[in-house]
Amino acid sequence: MASAYLSKTFGQAGNRKTWTWSAWVKLFKGDAQLLLFSEQTNSYPSGGIYLQGNQELRLSFATASNNWQIAVDTDAKYRDVSGWYHYVVAVDTTQSTASDRVKIYVNGVLQTLLNGLASNGGGSSDPLYPSQNYDCLINRANLTYIGGDNNYSSDCAMTHVHFTDGNAYPASTFGESDSNGVWKPKTSPSVTYGTNGFFLKMDNSGNMGLDSSGNSNNWTTSGTITQAKDTPSNVFCTWNPFTNENASATFSNGNNTVFFNNSNEKHILATLGMNSGKFYWESKLVSHSADSLAKVGIESSLHNNAGGYAVDSYGYRGEGGGSGDASSGRKVNNGTFTNWGSSYTAGDIIGCAVDLDNNKIYFSKNGTWQESGDPTSGSTGTGSAFNLIAPVSGFYHPSIGKEASATATWSMNFGNGYFGTTAVTSAGTNASGIGIFEYDVPTGYTALSTKGLNS
Repeated sequence: MASAYLSKTFGQAGNRKTWTWSAWVKLFKGDAQLLLFSEQTNSYPSGGIYLQGNQELRLSFATASNNWQIAVDTDAKYRDVSGWYHYVVAVDTTQSTASDRVKIYVNGVLQTLLNGLASNGGGSSDPLYPSQNYDCLINRANLTYIGGDNNYSSDCAMTHVHFTDGNAYPASTFGESDSNGVWKPKTSPSVTYGTNGFFLKMDNSGNMGLDSSGNSNNWTTSGTITQAKDTPSNVFCTWNPFTNENASATFSNGNNTVFFNNSNEKHILATLGMNSGKFYWESKLVSHSADSLAKVGIESSLHNNAGGYAVDSYGYRGEGGGSGDASSGRKVNNGTFTNWGSSYTAGDIIGCAVDLDNNKIYFSKNGTWQESGDPTSGSTGTGSAFNLIAPVSGFYHPSIGKEASATATWSMNFGNGYFGTTAVTSAGTNASGIGIFEYDVPTGYTALSTKGLNS
């Protein structure tokens, strides 16, 4: 069963010939099949909008026997886990020209369609468009899902989900380019929603299925849907599955929780990099087996080791290891280990403050800066763990990992205000106003997010 999704049964059928679906979607995996919007008949998704396992976006309608009646794909693949995609599917089967009957837009760009499949056997290299005045297997009085169903789970985040009953709109109705050319949502688009239309902002943590269209077409939540600070207008850092060295890690909770198996020396990097400014984030060691040598820090690029073994790789390890230093932590850079700070274990939260204006890095344990560190001390670097060199790759990325043949689970808070699915207990102060953290954010520091990088 899918872990979380929205569902609704409409009281009456709407316009099945003309409609629009628009949503902002952030992927958590680069190869998963995602059921974004679907209608179900006889326990089978008979019509819907999918991301296939190869990450092509598909609009399809199927019979109960799983024979495709209509199927059109985009010719691009969508695998980026670091930002948001804006998907728009506009359908108007009343159009006399076949190619005008289905239009798919991604980030404001009209896509080339291909790979139609017909129920009478065989595939086609050309799109199989609906016949004129075709009644789509969408917008009927049937059970409808968003973000998964009883059989499919969608590893993604979604926001600003629109459905217009009776009108086909282009992507420019729902989004626009800002002064930097970045595609952004229109928060109050001018549309006619029609009888079954809805607008789910997903900004009400107590009612994620609340309809803001004025139609009161509210949806029922199944499972736990966690509201994040991450939005298309401010994308927060997460861990990057594409840096999953030797496929040793398992990702969950929007790529903010990572489980490392018992292979030796494994680590991963985060999605966003930094080469100037001051940034803060928190890492919680959820669990680990004995002598895991869990480590948190920053790296310029992914090296074939556990982190801290290259000139541009810096780490703070919770267990000292070796003789006589088990009660202390250790810092490591370029393969050199030094006793530093306190040891840490399961349940401890390690704060990281990176000052790239003065090339310093500081670590805290449960809100206490180690070695009497003062992240606001500027070039003095009071209690800093390292003096950083210029990043070899041009940017530093947060990193986590472990060294020994043991297991470890890390859960991150880059500003979303959660460790896994658990909210911070009492939010600390944060003068930047970007992100929610367990402990106070040092003055002058901010979250590692797109707004934080541009502040």
